[in-house]
Amino acid sequence: MVEGGKKILILGASGFIGNAIYRELRSYFDTYGTYNSARRSFEGNQQFIKYDLEADDIFPVLEKIRPQIVISAVRGNFASQIQAHQHLVEYVAENNCRLIFISSANVFDAYSKYPSYENDKTLSESIYGRLKIKIENMMMRLPSDKMAILRVPMVFGNSSPRIKEIKNLIWGNEPIEVFPNLIMNVTHDDKLTQQIHYLINQNKSGIYHLGSKDLVHHEDFIKEVVERIGKFNPIFKRVYTTNDDRYLAVLAKTNKLPKNLQTTYQEIIDHHISI
Repeated sequence: MVEGGKKILILGASGFIGNAIYRELRSYFDTYGTYNSARRSFEGNQQFIKYDLEADDIFPVLEKIRPQIVISAVRGNFASQIQAHQHLVEYVAENNCRLIFISSANVFDAYSKYPSYENDKTLSESIYGRLKIKIENMMMRLPSDKMAILRVPMVFGNSSPRIKEIKNLIWGNEPIEVFPNLIMNVTHDDKLTQQIHYLINQNKSGIYHLGSKDLVHHEDFIKEVVERIGKFNPIFKRVYTTNDDRYLAVLAKTNKLPKNLQTTYQEIIDHHISI
């Protein structure tokens, strides 16, 4: 069943988050995705278009699909990402189209003394955080009803790269890095994609912080995750980047979602991590 005939294009639909979004939306909307991976499963799929961020221009893809909503979850070369988003913003400004951008808690990674809320000023010390800020700032020039910025903390879930890496380290008897001073919030792919589905259905725009509503120390969270995975006795390598607690957390204040779409870090551990 396709609701209301909305046509959606997901950039980066072969990646972990992009593909989770595609799987959530495809039964409800006319959903397309771009891929640039060697996985043959995408080649025969009529809904997927080959798009190389570094070699291809995004305009032909947009002209072919003519989406009402573009969700950007694309990864890759930073300069190419900036150019692609410049073209995306131009297209959205001139067409009946909205842009949803998957941003990151890292847009606040220079502020370590407290959690961050939707209207806080962004400032980043990392190249990754600065890239996300640059793209966010481009989007801010669009009419407010044509864009949504979704800031996301670390994403966990059984098929997530983070959980796969932890499992590989356990089985390889290699140390798992934990950051005892890092206070964060987290999310998982199922909850994130449900939240995105809701925002599309409700035609929401603006800035959303899509993480757990509570905070946890990185070390405590990872140790609980490892316990969920099984009875192991892994090696933890504790990494101290500062002497004080530092925050990397995006909390909702202005744009809160309904209670059933909110989550806690414990819920993520209990329901979304397994062997």
